[in-house]
This record gives sequence, structure tokens and C-alpha cells, in this order.
Amino acid sequence: MPVLLHLDASMDPAGSRSRAVSAALAEAWRSVSADHTVVRRDLHADPLPYLSDPALHWPPRLRPPGATPPADQERVQQEVLDELLAADAVVIGAPMYNYSLPATLKTWVDYIHVPGVTTPFDVDSQPLAGRPAVVISSRGGIYDPGTPTAGWDHEVPALQVVLGEALGMAVTVLTVSRTLAGFAPALADQIDTAQTEFDAAVQRAGELGRELGRELEGAAPSA
Repeated sequence: MPVLLHLDASMDPAGSRSRAVSAALAEAWRSVSADHTVVRRDLHADPLPYLSDPALHWPPRLRPPGATPPADQERVQQEVLDELLAADAVVIGAPMYNYSLPATLKTWVDYIHVPGVTTPFDVDSQPLAGRPAVVISSRGGIYDPGTPTAGWDHEVPALQVVLGEALGMAVTVLTVSRTLAGFAPALADQIDTAQTEFDAAVQRAGELGRELGRELEGAAPSA
């Protein structure tokens, strides 16, 4: 039974384009067969508590002597880790806020990036290596290569490092830009381009959902 973990971090449940694109991928995944399951976590509607103890960045065996992180946060962290490790694929609706990750998504990253558990440290641990992760990055402005703001995106590179380099996942990025074209006067001439880019992202998300679902059809359950 292939499992897709579907995360969203947008603060706009109704008009979010990252949510719309991630939903298209999840729906296409479900369409492959009745066995294809989607586990949903809305990081805005049900935010994770910020880590309050540095010991939670480490597994118990690597924590300083006497470390006593809050038991309730340990339980939440284990739940989030188990959820990720059980997924055969991941899709993340990741709007770019202030050129970086939403705080809710960054908190999720803090929970799942655990040296020696999900990334190598004292042991060669990379249990998610090779599993697909699709990042849906929506942004209000224009950050295309060659533009004056091309280097201002501090969201996608961070997720590529954490998911791709540290966790070893196979990361695909779908980008939806110019989402403020209908609101910001400076982007008024970008409305048609914004819609074209959004439509293309929805279509590609659907294709990816079906492709990944078919690739993993009949796969053994994740560890």
C-alpha cells in the first residue's frame, strides 16, 4: 500500500497556490488505485510546537548527560518521524515567506532532521535515501534566473540541502511565481504569465502524482 505524505504550510487555506498544486499531486496519486494512501499534515492549521530543548536535535544516545527534554515534545517528534519514515513519497506545499521557509515548515524540518537517525552522524543512517520528495514553491514575486532578485530565494536551497543532501531524498521542485500579480501594481503586467505558470504547475503535479504512484505500485511497505 504506497503512502504519500502530504504537507502544506500556507497561511491561506482558500487562495493558496502551493496548496492547489500539492492537492493536484495528491489527487493524482490517489487516482492510481484504491491502495494508494495519502497521509495529510496541515502545518498551518495544526502547527507543531517549536522545539524547546536543544537535546531534541539529537537521538537519546547522543544527548548530553542529564538531558531531560519535555516528554510531550519527544512524543510529538517520534510521531512526526514515524510519519515521515513510513511514507513512500512526500509532497510539500511550501510558500516562500520573506524569502525563506514559513516558520511552521521550518519547525517540521527541525523535528525530522535528526543526526544519526535520518542523517548520517555517528552511524551511516539515511533511511529515506532515494525516496521522492516534491517541493511546491510558490512566491509572490519574480526570482527567475537573470532577474535582479534571482539570488533572494532562501527557501528552495535550504529544502534541497535538508531533504536532498542530508536525508538523501530524490527532490523535485515545482515553482509557481508571480502569485501577487493580481494584487501588486508592480506586477500587473505579469497576470497572464502567472496564470500560465500556475496552470503548467498543476498539470505537472498531476503527472508527477501518477508517475510516482505507478512507480511505487506494488512496492513493499516502507521501513
